[in-house]
Amino acid sequence: MNMKAGLWQQQTLKLTMTQELTQAIALLQYNTQELSAFLENKALENPLLQIESSNVQSMDPRYDRVKPSKVKFEKDKQNWIEQLGAKQTMSLQEYLHSQLAIAVMDDKEVKMVSHLIDNLDENGYLKVDTNEIARYYHASKEEMNEAIIELQCLEPAGVGARDLQECLLLQLQRMTPHNELAEKIIEEYFLLFAEKKWKDISKRLDVDLKDIQEVFDLVQTLDPRPASNFQDEQTAYITPEVVIAWNGESFTVSILDDVLPKISFNNQYFQKFQTGSDQQVNRFLQEKKQDYQWIFRSIEQRKETLLKVSLKIVERQPDFFMKGPNYLKPMTMKEIADELEIHESTVSRAVREKYAQTPFGTYELRSFFSSTIKTTSFENTSSQQVKNVISQMVKDENKKKPLSDQEIVNRLKDEEGMVISRRTVAKYRDQLGIPSSSKRKRYD
Repeated sequence: MNMKAGLWQQQTLKLTMTQELTQAIALLQYNTQELSAFLENKALENPLLQIESSNVQSMDPRYDRVKPSKVKFEKDKQNWIEQLGAKQTMSLQEYLHSQLAIAVMDDKEVKMVSHLIDNLDENGYLKVDTNEIARYYHASKEEMNEAIIELQCLEPAGVGARDLQECLLLQLQRMTPHNELAEKIIEEYFLLFAEKKWKDISKRLDVDLKDIQEVFDLVQTLDPRPASNFQDEQTAYITPEVVIAWNGESFTVSILDDVLPKISFNNQYFQKFQTGSDQQVNRFLQEKKQDYQWIFRSIEQRKETLLKVSLKIVERQPDFFMKGPNYLKPMTMKEIADELEIHESTVSRAVREKYAQTPFGTYELRSFFSSTIKTTSFENTSSQQVKNVISQMVKDENKKKPLSDQEIVNRLKDEEGMVISRRTVAKYRDQLGIPSSSKRKRYD
């Protein structure tokens, strides 16, 4: 074996991830908001890249109509749809402080309750260390408890609770007439009640299961988040990038370019400074020009890839787009990737957080992919179809004798020809937010 040191030439092939390729991969998986933010940031550092984000004009039906020539209206600059989603109510803290202003309390207690109000979380719960607040105001434990009680007496009922149990109990105590059984169950048997171990409660309190069922129905009407009506967040709207339509004879698939800002090359700026003799400026301009060209090509490639994947989805799922969601067929990203001769990860990035407008509503592109489920016939079905059947079975079941997971397995096989395991039923049930049979059972 030759162990001597020396210099040799060796020719090898390897794939190198350049910065441009890395950014192109990232750009492909950006959704509309992320891509818009990316372009805006690029425009800040590249003077040759211009953004025309005003290519879409929002229409306000209150003003955008034929008006008499003598009457002039000033249009709102804010999108009217966003105005519908914007909440006009005051915040929870403002609402509580307004009640505190007319409460009969001394100055020290007002300051303590005000301090507690400002430390409520987004759900209206009191999660701070009240001992620290008491020390700050040199208050005794009794005075601190009185301040908490004053806070919990304000509207909405349940505000200022330390946990869910106390929140529900505060709301029950406000009800007229009082439901003593409900208060006792929530106060003393909350965990057993939540876990639906009602038979234990029935024995301990010597009441019928039907009475506990009535308490359960009552608790369902309570608000576990007292501050929910005071949330300050604006409604988020989904903007589809793909439009899939049926014209009566065939499907049309198009990319909705208007949701993205338009980019253009600032040729005037480029020509103005290119004529100079400063080599550093010229080098800067060439770099930024190449950067613009790369971004432009990447956006076009993103659009092309998204269109190809969308066309293939429509080609593989015609029944879905003609008959509805219940006719979704099993389809994997690997199958689409193989047909388009691209990598599976490219398909995954192309459909990430992107939505399509279809004849049956707006759907995430990723939702069209589902695993294959075996059937007793020669045709396979999709996991989504199985979930739809399970949801319908649970909806139609006898609530006094709800279906167990094994019974659902048997009915899927006998009635629908769908072969899945009990473990898979439990997994799908959890994904659908359906509780177990013991927690679905009713006693009335």
